[in-house]
Amino acid sequence: MRIAVTGTSGQVVTALVERGTGAGATIVPVGRPQLDLLDPSTVLPALAATKPDVIVSAAAYTAVDKAEAEQDVAWRINATGAGTVAAAARVLGVPVIHLSTDYVFDGSKDGLWTEDDPVGPLGVYGASKLAGEVAVASATPNHAILRIAWVVSPFGANFVKTMLRLAETRDHVRVVADQYGGPTSALDIADGILAVAKRLLSDTNDSNLRGTFHMGPTNTGSWADLADVIFAALAETTRKLVSVERISTAEYPTPARRPPNSRLDTRKIERAHGIVLPEWQTSIEMITRRLIVPA
Repeated sequence: MRIAVTGTSGQVVTALVERGTGAGATIVPVGRPQLDLLDPSTVLPALAATKPDVIVSAAAYTAVDKAEAEQDVAWRINATGAGTVAAAARVLGVPVIHLSTDYVFDGSKDGLWTEDDPVGPLGVYGASKLAGEVAVASATPNHAILRIAWVVSPFGANFVKTMLRLAETRDHVRVVADQYGGPTSALDIADGILAVAKRLLSDTNDSNLRGTFHMGPTNTGSWADLADVIFAALAETTRKLVSVERISTAEYPTPARRPPNSRLDTRKIERAHGIVLPEWQTSIEMITRRLIVPA
């Protein structure tokens, strides 16, 4: 199985490269300058050159706060760019797996968000990603859109690395406790993507394998809960003690509004693809220990 993935340095791309070999897949990252989502003319030639069996549309504009000031760029990458990648997949006759986000929801629901719930993004990032979902679905029926949330990993910049960096100089950290979601390891996401890719290739006609899916851990928590797990692993490994002060969103204002509840219902992807990701605490502990004591 040969998988072309857009982007070369993102958390999910790096995780796919790490996990691909063990799953019998060849991962071919494709990024700038060969493939530039701001230049649609580059997309089809760059992807065609990889001779893919599946395309993973992972590259995106992910700077949530910065997007409020760079609306045009965010929209061109997340909406137009995503649609261009999906259109290329259709020309090449291969399925596309597109990564979207929990930020397509406004967070007003009390329970878990299902794929059929009404969307209502609060900011430019979420709106541009939602437009990308529409563009992908319009470009090709042979797609699986995976909404993921709160991505962390041993790679790139993410919440786990931020907390560990703060712990180097502090013994007390203030963390938002009234936003809830599913912290998700990029390595677990990569495993899920590989499983979806295999199913799409094994059954080219099953509509139940295609469409929009929520993919995340089997449980949820807050940012403060996530910080507690990170610092517990740090303490067990290094004896460094860091306490968490739980604060409200209002005490930590940001340019872009975040949904207070972006907990995703993942039963649909379990039914269709048999995918159940681990509980987030297990994955976060593994990431934290790996960062503290590199292999």
